[in-house]
Amino acid sequence: MDTTVPTFSLAELQEGRHQEEFRACLTEKGVFYLTDSGLAEADHKSAKDVAIDFFEHGTEEQKRAVTSTVPSMRRGFTGLESESTASITNTGSYTDYSMCYSMGTSDNVFPTADFEQTWTHYFDGMYDASREVARQVLKTMEAEPDGGTEAFVNCEPLLRFRYFPEVPEHRSAEEEPLRMAPHYDLSTVTLIQQTPCPNGFVSLQCEVGGTFVDLPARPDTALVFCGAIATLVTGGRVHAPRHHVAAPGRDQIAGSGRTSSVFFLRPNADFSFSVPLARECGFDISLDGETATFADWIGGNYVNIRTEKAS
Repeated sequence: MDTTVPTFSLAELQEGRHQEEFRACLTEKGVFYLTDSGLAEADHKSAKDVAIDFFEHGTEEQKRAVTSTVPSMRRGFTGLESESTASITNTGSYTDYSMCYSMGTSDNVFPTADFEQTWTHYFDGMYDASREVARQVLKTMEAEPDGGTEAFVNCEPLLRFRYFPEVPEHRSAEEEPLRMAPHYDLSTVTLIQQTPCPNGFVSLQCEVGGTFVDLPARPDTALVFCGAIATLVTGGRVHAPRHHVAAPGRDQIAGSGRTSSVFFLRPNADFSFSVPLARECGFDISLDGETATFADWIGGNYVNIRTEKAS
């Protein structure tokens, strides 16, 4: 298989162009770059700047005030190495070498009113773009979710801004190869706006054709992963690729920091799916019964989180 990650224009997909190529990408790779999404680099920079400022200059008291103590509650601030994707996916025990800020459509916590205004504007833009991408995916795959496409895409999304600082030597690739473990997303689609590492190291990688390939940041371009929900809604036809965040080698630590705004278009909590189909598609799911809800699946993912590392 060709391991090149293709680029599509959202405007051209809306016009019905490149359908054969887009369908092949969805079924074989499940990852692509996207232009003409309406996502502005200036909005991404504003959201990034206020988040980084809070990470670097917020007091411990201010950070505690916007930190959730509930592992499954993705809201507010999450400190450095406070999460472990490896534990969630049963692939290890190492922590994610990142800190994070998260928000959804409700129950949000913000350190300041200016932060809330900037992030709400950014969230709305990411939500609009991700819904339109999901519409195009479903249209191309000729899939109609129960209740209709519009009800399906007007859902319970999640925005997570991750800051991956330069790793210490004991987290370099020679010691611990990954900043974040391999995983697929529990989303319909995931939109990512990332910044490059200043030293040129490419940290985000995705499995394509049996090998992990680099996914560098590209100006004025978003990255899209198809998630497990897209796979289930299309009867297993859309591929949800595994991806991870690699650590730099010792000689590339300096200048290897990066950020990533990750918008998960997740279904509503009561979204129901076939458990046998999920297993048939290769998803690691321990739920019993013939059907389960998205809330059941998400809740089960936090059983293995180490209690000393609150998510």
